[in-house]
Amino acid sequence: MTTTDIKVHQQTSPYNSPWSFSERVGLLIWHICWTLFCSWTPKPLNSWRLLWLRLFGCKISGKPFVHQRARIQIPWNLSLGDRACLGDRANAYSLGLIEIKNAATVAQEAYLCTGTHDFSKPNLPLVTAKIIIEEDAFIGARAFIMPGIKIGKKVVVGACSVVTKDLPENTICVGQPCQPIKYRPTNDS
Repeated sequence: MTTTDIKVHQQTSPYNSPWSFSERVGLLIWHICWTLFCSWTPKPLNSWRLLWLRLFGCKISGKPFVHQRARIQIPWNLSLGDRACLGDRANAYSLGLIEIKNAATVAQEAYLCTGTHDFSKPNLPLVTAKIIIEEDAFIGARAFIMPGIKIGKKVVVGACSVVTKDLPENTICVGQPCQPIKYRPTNDS
């Protein structure tokens, strides 16, 4: 992550929202629509959920899968590639941009967190940074991905890992903090 990838939102106090009134209304409408029309649907109605995500600005290519109990904070900050998967109770806390590329999987209860606060300032402004999950990566159950992280191609992140730095492609990574422990075999080797 570079400093140009980090966005500091202006707030006069930690109790003021950095979002405009129209953005807050859009978020309210989104959460109502997802709850009423998508959160209870069976798995085979994935196309219906993708339709609602598209209506709210999610960038979708191909046919990803989004579980009905996945949580998506701001759909217009989410991009899903073909056969990408957002699992049961996975949380895309998309205050900043999240890209889940082709055939990448985010398993159940994993948390993709694009926002934090600058605790060095008295008004605690919101700080956001993009998360990128490259092709064929797998994020294990209950893993936590910090803001500004890039998960390389074909990376496996073990369950309950905390990812605090970018992970190189073709590796299996585990721990708190998450670190590569070995290379992932590829079809070429």
